[in-house]
Amino acid sequence: MKITAVLGDNGSGKTRYIDRLRKQLATDKVRYIAFTDSYGVNVDGQYYLQLRWNQHDIDHETPTVGELLQRAYLLAGSDTAERQQMRRKLYGMFHLDSMLDKYIITLSSGELRKFQLTKTLFAAPKLLIMDNPFIGLDAETRDQLKELMLTMATEQDIELMLVLSKTDDTPDFVTDVVRFAEKDVPPHALSEDKRRAILQLPYHDNDYDCQRVIDMKKVTIRYGTRTILNNIDWTVMNGERWALTGQNGSGKSTLLSLVCADNPQSYACDITLFDRPRGSGESIWDIKKHIGYVSPEMHRSYKHNLPAIRIVASGLMDSIGLYAVPNGDDYARCRWWLDIFGIGQLADRPFLQLSSGEQRLVLLARAFVKDPQLLILDEPLHGLDLYNRRLVKDVIETFCQRRNKTMIMVTHYETELPDVITHQKVLARNL
Repeated sequence: MKITAVLGDNGSGKTRYIDRLRKQLATDKVRYIAFTDSYGVNVDGQYYLQLRWNQHDIDHETPTVGELLQRAYLLAGSDTAERQQMRRKLYGMFHLDSMLDKYIITLSSGELRKFQLTKTLFAAPKLLIMDNPFIGLDAETRDQLKELMLTMATEQDIELMLVLSKTDDTPDFVTDVVRFAEKDVPPHALSEDKRRAILQLPYHDNDYDCQRVIDMKKVTIRYGTRTILNNIDWTVMNGERWALTGQNGSGKSTLLSLVCADNPQSYACDITLFDRPRGSGESIWDIKKHIGYVSPEMHRSYKHNLPAIRIVASGLMDSIGLYAVPNGDDYARCRWWLDIFGIGQLADRPFLQLSSGEQRLVLLARAFVKDPQLLILDEPLHGLDLYNRRLVKDVIETFCQRRNKTMIMVTHYETELPDVITHQKVLARNL
């Protein structure tokens, strides 16, 4: 049995190491799966942030999960009893039966990870390289995946290589370790000067002076016969900081898409934002200019190789990409937030040339750049090393100390939650 962990900070060279290794071992018996993977089908050119919830825009030629998995299963080998048993085990472990009729583009981040893993495991590789395999998975699935890894290594003689930024995810059955640079993680990574600078940011004259930032009553979302959210009541008051949790596929990102007006069904629901009922005359842009947002869907949407600073500047205009040229003051603000997140030196680096962790830090700077009243952070620490996780938590905790700041954070790791959390909402998956 050989299970190797490749450990190191964001940007330390792990990806370059794996790329060189894959070139040296060029063979169909080596399989690689990474967080930066998309859907495994040619849909990225037509993908946009809201497409997951705008299902009427999905091309009917877009395959379903079941179609893609069946195709991958048949291509990977003959239909033996042993392989059928493996498929049943994977489907049961990842709860795939409830996903088979979904269009691939509509999967949540965690569901997409389960699909990618299953499709890759069908190929029964001799060497399986998994880049950050646990991110986006709920606790139950992470434990099941670790059991599966051990089974593959011991019973199927598959060599595993796990590339991990979150080094505390390292399974205890790892046999070998390759280490790249790792910073010591202090109790706080944000300097006192930067902490004071965040606290002293000026307030805006056009901020909403409201009590109920979010008020949902009996919200139900359905796609065909599938119910995603069922009679959800939720009130978020000004200044509260919520943890939104639940298993993969429980509807967390769908719920947040209603708040951000990315979901067309939001206007058919009883939703009040900033004390204003949805549909009472406000535009989508009126809503978005007070919300800072980051999510796996947003990360997936950025496919243009713009300089990192322009990605941050797009947050000032609530666009994916940048369709207007910011002025000098705007660029200065963008550089300031990049520096807060410790990546000021990456301002002019093309976004797609950054590591996935560095990209996530850029998107976090984008969420904070307009000093929003409502901060929505959907899996904000995806792909970050331990030092950067501490830094981002410091920034969140400091930012939320300011007046008129409300936050919702989604995570599958309780340890990721900042100390400022005041409330929790748990969603159950509709079966």
